[in-house]
Amino acid sequence: METTFINYWPLIGVLAVVLGFVLRLNPALVVVVAGFITGFAANLSPLDVLDILGKAFTDKRFLLLFLIALPVIGLLERHGLKEHAQAWIARLRGATTARLLVVYLLMRQVSSAAGLTSLGGHPQAVRPLVAPMAEAAAEITHGDLPQAERERIRAMSAATDNVGLFFGEDIFIAFGAVLLIQGVLGDKGIALEPLQIALWGIPTAICAFVIHAWRIMRFQRAMTARLAQTETTTANETAPE
Repeated sequence: METTFINYWPLIGVLAVVLGFVLRLNPALVVVVAGFITGFAANLSPLDVLDILGKAFTDKRFLLLFLIALPVIGLLERHGLKEHAQAWIARLRGATTARLLVVYLLMRQVSSAAGLTSLGGHPQAVRPLVAPMAEAAAEITHGDLPQAERERIRAMSAATDNVGLFFGEDIFIAFGAVLLIQGVLGDKGIALEPLQIALWGIPTAICAFVIHAWRIMRFQRAMTARLAQTETTTANETAPE
């Protein structure tokens, strides 16, 4: 019986990546060096390795948009983006955490349904804008917030973005999930156009909006009750006997 020989030496490149990150070396340099180590272990020439690295770079160049956006967001935060967002919300009358998040949920769903999924998101919208504005809205009513409540508001802001994106993008006919559903149903002999599938995603998106909006309102009431209880407890502890 013929035995198949498997060359495990190319896996040494993984060890090179781990070692480079442990030593806190330049990530780009570590990845390139690990690529050459893996290529040499697989008996590839330097030109072959360069060809593979160049092809991977050009095929995945859209990832650079994400890498470019991060420094921009960092600079905006450094120059007071959060503080300006909080100050703007503080000037609005009637602004509450629940109202702000419900409006953002609607905007996120509508923009995602139009295929504009990159308009929101955790790094570019929730962290620098939505969460600080939601915190500021809560501070209008309750004053300075405990850290635990701030974390809850940030978590609800992130969840709101997730729900808006997930159920909104299913309405966009060119979204990958819509085409996947079309392919799966086609294999079962059910022929549907992407537009038909997207239209049936609208009732689901509406239900998701109503349910999550109700969850946001319930979150607001629970937060108000917790803060009121905390204020009462603090007042009793500080009251003279």
